[in-house]
Amino acid sequence: MNHADNDLNWPLQETLQAWRHDFHRHPETAFQEHRTSARVAELLKGWGLEVHTGLAGTGVVAVLRGARGQGPSIGLRADMDALHVHELNSCEHKSVNEGRMHACGHDGHTTMLLGAAQTLAAHPDFAGVVHFIFQPAEENEGGARAMIEAGLFDRFPMQAVYSMHNWPGLPAGTAAVHDEAVMAAFDIFDLSLTGKGCHAAMPHLGKDALLAACQLVTHLPALIAREQEVHKPAVLSVTSFNAGDTYNVMPEVIKLRGTVRCFDMQQRARIEQRFRDAINATCTLHGLHAELDYRVSYPATINNPVHAQVCADVLEQVLGQGHVRRDLKPSMASEDFSFMAQACPGVYIWLGNGEDSASLHNPKYDFNDSVLPLGVQYLVKLVHVMLRDGKLPASS
Repeated sequence: MNHADNDLNWPLQETLQAWRHDFHRHPETAFQEHRTSARVAELLKGWGLEVHTGLAGTGVVAVLRGARGQGPSIGLRADMDALHVHELNSCEHKSVNEGRMHACGHDGHTTMLLGAAQTLAAHPDFAGVVHFIFQPAEENEGGARAMIEAGLFDRFPMQAVYSMHNWPGLPAGTAAVHDEAVMAAFDIFDLSLTGKGCHAAMPHLGKDALLAACQLVTHLPALIAREQEVHKPAVLSVTSFNAGDTYNVMPEVIKLRGTVRCFDMQQRARIEQRFRDAINATCTLHGLHAELDYRVSYPATINNPVHAQVCADVLEQVLGQGHVRRDLKPSMASEDFSFMAQACPGVYIWLGNGEDSASLHNPKYDFNDSVLPLGVQYLVKLVHVMLRDGKLPASS
């Protein structure tokens, strides 16, 4: 931190940790974050911010205007929701909500944004407006899209938006910034194949949907390995296969579900079409009927390269030279911040959670409390840098 940073009243580590442990102890899943959003709003109001609640149900937006007059408006976003995971940790702040857990670190993200809001509210030495966005339902349910549809960018116009995610395996005290692609697009599908059930001893009297489904599952990877450009990564995964109830009956209906992930949107459309072609061909061959529910879910998360460079520079000031990676591969996981980054220039960075951290979505995961002050410092300095001169960097 520079001298000006030392003059700020940073939230104490103990305070940040207490907030984070409270959120971790009381996890709430998509659009059910009632206690979490109430606590967030209570703290924000206590610091004198203009607080708006109820956006997309449980979303919270706080507005802070800089003391140096008019300027651009930017957004800082954190996700609040937990996962349907049974926690296996034994720490004192272990989840008290059975079957629900902050297994992705959104408790830490919320805490860091609160710390930044408290610090900036006490020292609004910038020109412009900051919108603190506390978003519900990032996990699978598209809470960012719901907030946008509920008027996020209409009610709170902004010219740029920024977010972060903790990253297990990346050492604490380091970060990663991508110039463009960060996280993959994410589609999901449910497929039912209906044949003709029969006695297992007389398969010639039926239409074997089980055999057809097995063939389809083994053939689908070829849609990626042999039909997609090798420098454009993509993944098609069948993650659920439901068939049969007993030993001597050939089942009539087989149900599959899974995901498709990639970064290129034209490639995404090609994969979906070839997926449909493969299903139709299999059904024609075996005399089956198919019902496919293919749902386009999250777009790819793509950073604005000009803003990404500024974020990297800010992180290097906070973490030190050589502690910001610019060479990491994008992740095939997905993130609904992508919807916000489509609406205006956006940057999504990874903040190291430690090399010994359990992976995201693991029942033994826990957010690294030592990272909390670093996230706060990054967000505060980012605001001061972005809104220092009354104008944002020109987007590419």
